[in-house]
Amino acid sequence: MSKAELFQKDIPKKERVFYYENEEDDPIKTDEQEKKQEVRLPEGYEFIPKNPFVRLYSAILFRIFWIFGQWYERWYWQAKFYGREKLKEVKGKGYLIYANHTNPFHDVFGPAIMADRRIFTIISPVNLKIPGIGKVLPYIGGLPLGKTRDEKYAFNEAVDTRLRQKKVLVIYPEAHVWPYATKIRKFPAGDKSFKYATRNNLPIFTMTTTYHKRTKRKKGDLPRMDVYLDGPFYPDAERSEEENRAILAKKAYDSMVKYSKNNTYEYFRYIKKK
Repeated sequence: MSKAELFQKDIPKKERVFYYENEEDDPIKTDEQEKKQEVRLPEGYEFIPKNPFVRLYSAILFRIFWIFGQWYERWYWQAKFYGREKLKEVKGKGYLIYANHTNPFHDVFGPAIMADRRIFTIISPVNLKIPGIGKVLPYIGGLPLGKTRDEKYAFNEAVDTRLRQKKVLVIYPEAHVWPYATKIRKFPAGDKSFKYATRNNLPIFTMTTTYHKRTKRKKGDLPRMDVYLDGPFYPDAERSEEENRAILAKKAYDSMVKYSKNNTYEYFRYIKKK
């Protein structure tokens, strides 16, 4: 079963099952993922382009991407977005969105529609190898994780810079895409991804995507989406960074679990091996 079949096409019900041993198993396998350890960023990779023409190109491309996303989300997925009014509480400051990872196409467009400004998303370097869209990702806000010491330093500098610019950082703490999953998985990296919020003393939100049967069956049994924003959750200035990371991670997880209970349709089943 190809990645496209999992997300863009209705598939037979008997094939919509994934048996897993633990929550870090990956249902989607590609050649690039199999060779994940070999994927490296280009030498001298610029996390924030210095060339003004590249920056202008990026801004224009993001706008086109946002306009297309409006159609793709609201028409193709019949997506409804709830909770955007909560963003009024963080007007004038950067913030972070933590989301469940259940659809690589929606997960690219959804946060851009939900947010009230430009987003930048932490991605794996493997994503840069995806045919077609891989080369475009950096221009529409993809921030690939660095592997070498210099790359990690430049990556962290870029994250902090974007947040100081009052942009939005998007993170998928579940790490792996589980197609149409209706449960929230434990975060493989624990609370590590919450360091960006604590060290910059910025609020976080959660974005939880849920699945439901369509009222109009033009696409067979393919589900539609409801997307919920929750927050803001703030770090506590009187606590240590380690304490804040743990507290924010728990709040984010509990929030996603709460909204995941709104799922009403299990299009793809996940069964733990005994």
